[in-house]
Amino acid sequence: MPIVYICIGVALLLLLMVVFKVNAFISLVIVGLLVGVMEGMTPIEAITSVTSGLGGTLGNLVLVIGFGGMLGKLMADSGGAQRISTTLVNAFGKKRVQLAAVLTAFIVGIALFFETGVVVLIPLVFTIAATAGVPILYIGMPVIAALITMHGFVPPHPGPTAVAGVYNANIGKTLLYGILIGIPAIIISGPLYTKTFKKEELEVKIPKGLFNPKQFTEEEMPSFGISVFTALIPVILIAFQAIVEITMPESSLIQTAKFLGNPGIALLIAVIVAMFTFGLNRGKKMPEIMNSITESISSIAMILLIIGAGGAFKQVLIDSHVDKYVAHLMEGSTMSPLILAWLIAAILRVVLGSATVAGLTAAGIAAPLVASAHVSPELMVLATGAGSMTFSHVNDAGFWIYKEYFNLSIGKTIRTWSVMVTIASLVGLAGVLIINMFI
Repeated sequence: MPIVYICIGVALLLLLMVVFKVNAFISLVIVGLLVGVMEGMTPIEAITSVTSGLGGTLGNLVLVIGFGGMLGKLMADSGGAQRISTTLVNAFGKKRVQLAAVLTAFIVGIALFFETGVVVLIPLVFTIAATAGVPILYIGMPVIAALITMHGFVPPHPGPTAVAGVYNANIGKTLLYGILIGIPAIIISGPLYTKTFKKEELEVKIPKGLFNPKQFTEEEMPSFGISVFTALIPVILIAFQAIVEITMPESSLIQTAKFLGNPGIALLIAVIVAMFTFGLNRGKKMPEIMNSITESISSIAMILLIIGAGGAFKQVLIDSHVDKYVAHLMEGSTMSPLILAWLIAAILRVVLGSATVAGLTAAGIAAPLVASAHVSPELMVLATGAGSMTFSHVNDAGFWIYKEYFNLSIGKTIRTWSVMVTIASLVGLAGVLIINMFI
């Protein structure tokens, strides 16, 4: 019955939002409470779970999305985003501008968490699309595909790193295999998948405040080097933390690296630097800079609430122990450990919404099979990570981040985002099975 209640909840959510046009934040809170009660919680337990999920999600994301929005707005209002996009378009040509965007997201995605990468790169997506004269999602979908694939496959992202600990896998090998598997997963789920859409289907209306349509003159824009450096400060700091943790875990630098590499702190530092590089050094006064920052927050307020409500719905499912119910159903299976790990993680991902919880639960069930079946623990990490990416939908905060930033309907979000991550998941599993044949 737990699965039935979840299905009822998802159907009700779609009814409220699609048919009755109820605001997504209100709909998610209502459905979260109802599903909690149907799963056996008392009304007090349900509201406690909702508030816990709301606070937990926003507690992790509000600094990232808040400072990321500020950085993106400062970059857009100064002409920095236009400078980067113009340079990329000129270097690669309009026919290969999608490749330029994917390469940027691939590199950024190795170090930045998914949410951080989205808020850093979204202004560039809008500006590159406008500069090249192509639809927003023609650039946006491959960029998001690169970010979410790196987030699911590659340490130091939290899911792969935590799962690697459960399987006792080598982080370096996991990173190497993850990049090898991630490349075809990104190409197929991103650039190739966009080719299945008509041009008009990839057009979207940019949310107000997230893009500056002004065309800057050459003199008004900061240099390409300054623009790229400022935009990549979070990437540099987070990559610094990862390198120190992997190569010098006992070093005296570790605490400093963890502080500077915290996504919120990294973005705060980037915002402070951007106030100079994109503001004061360009002749702007502080009130004008602060006005850009204020406008950036007003444009993402509802996005934050909706993402938080998605986290609240997810927390209700976790607190009602649906994961244990699914895990019990899968115990005793005789299929390949790699496929089993992928399947358990995929089912839990669809049911719970949390990729990290799905991955860790699947790893806990499949971990004993590593030794008995003599399978690579690094490939088990990647199979589990691939499964935890499968078919993200309305119970996942990532679904709402993508939907709100690209201003899409639920149907279009499912057709683009949900299908895209599922393709990446399946290609990832195929890559794991192929590598397993040669090691």
